[in-house]
Amino acid sequence: MNTILMVKSFATPEVWGMLIQFGIIAIGLLLGNALRMKVPFLRKSLIPSALIGGALILIFKAIPGMNSFVDKTSMEIITYHALGIGFVALALKNNRIESKSSTMKVIETGTLTASTYILQGIVGLLVTIPMFYFGKKIFYAAGLLLPMGYGQGPGQALNFGVIYMNYAADQGITFPGADFGLSIAATGFIVGSVIGVIYMNILRKKGKISISELKERQINTLQDYEGENEIPDTESVDKMSIQLCLVIFTYFLVFLFNNWIQSLDLGTFGTNTLKPLMWGFNFLLGTLFGIFVKWVMNGFKKAKILKREYINNYLLNRISGSAFDVMIVAGTAAINFAEFRGFALPFVLVCTLGAVATFFYVNVMCKHIFPNYRYEGFFSMFGMLTGTASNGMILLREIDPKFETPAANNLVLQTLPAVVLGFPVLLLVGYGPQSWEATLITLGCCIAVFTLFTLFLLRSKIFKKKCKKC
Repeated sequence: MNTILMVKSFATPEVWGMLIQFGIIAIGLLLGNALRMKVPFLRKSLIPSALIGGALILIFKAIPGMNSFVDKTSMEIITYHALGIGFVALALKNNRIESKSSTMKVIETGTLTASTYILQGIVGLLVTIPMFYFGKKIFYAAGLLLPMGYGQGPGQALNFGVIYMNYAADQGITFPGADFGLSIAATGFIVGSVIGVIYMNILRKKGKISISELKERQINTLQDYEGENEIPDTESVDKMSIQLCLVIFTYFLVFLFNNWIQSLDLGTFGTNTLKPLMWGFNFLLGTLFGIFVKWVMNGFKKAKILKREYINNYLLNRISGSAFDVMIVAGTAAINFAEFRGFALPFVLVCTLGAVATFFYVNVMCKHIFPNYRYEGFFSMFGMLTGTASNGMILLREIDPKFETPAANNLVLQTLPAVVLGFPVLLLVGYGPQSWEATLITLGCCIAVFTLFTLFLLRSKIFKKKCKKC
């Protein structure tokens, strides 16, 4: 009798609900990958399989009666946590990069990343502020979601989209922030891939670059998987289990830290701005705690407390890659166009002008910053600043398959300066939606910081002209 009751309790939506959603994500990703492999246009466009998978789920949702199978809230939760887990896994890696990049080039690349985020925010606000002022149905600060979608991807677009939706609701404005942000992120992948490939072919026809035939490369998995003094596979605990436990433990520290922050008295600014943003900064905190955990483990090794290497870069890469694939599929699948219909015009304007501004600004800056590998620098940065770092690497491999230029190293190493320079901007993004006046102040600050960063990037050209006049 008890066994029958137990079996019945297992057959409930609460037990299987989240697993069903992961099953839908898995089916979407597998079908998306198969479609990309079989359809030449999709393969040549370099659109990620994960985005195609998410689009297939959106099509599935459009079939009458099928929308109920895909739970929007579950997809948003999966997107949120996949972002944090992916960054934790990357932060835990022992970086063994032989840098071809100078310190100044890395700083300049990070500055270019931060300044492009700011430019995207300015462009977005220059669309949504006038539209709101002249009575159009849009939240005035919605344009700040452009850098979150284009520059940061689905995870951050969702995090800040929810925050903006709550701020708008507090002011009596209906705004589907999560759907708006996620739609921008999905469009960004298309912009980076399709426009990137089109521009690449234009340059090839002009004879400015040569495109290598993209082949699926098999990396030396044995060398990467079995590093020096690592724990063997014959241990009582599987090596993959160790990596997963390290990632989950580190991500749990993020929760404990955020929970502690919420209990503190941080004044008006801290309560209204910082505390709500902290949960949205799960990716940034995950990176910081990942570095901390790695530092502690390396300290234990030096003290001979740990006698083996427990961190495995290859497996952590696989965890982060899987997390980001899941994030893209779930983030795309979470879009609900039913709540989005009234915002089509501002969405199209924000995405279009954002793409144009990003393309021309990055192109001009790369010509100046990377004179010896201008196009390699452009494609790596443009792919990242509209999609993710992996999109930048995919585009770069088309013209630099062996990563012979410093562009790949710049892309990897620029993360730290970009985070340092971009953190105050993230605070502005959290401050902007609190009121109409706060948004105008944010726009002014963004213009000032963007001007400062651009002057820094162009400093040699500016001073050179002054010296000629002297």
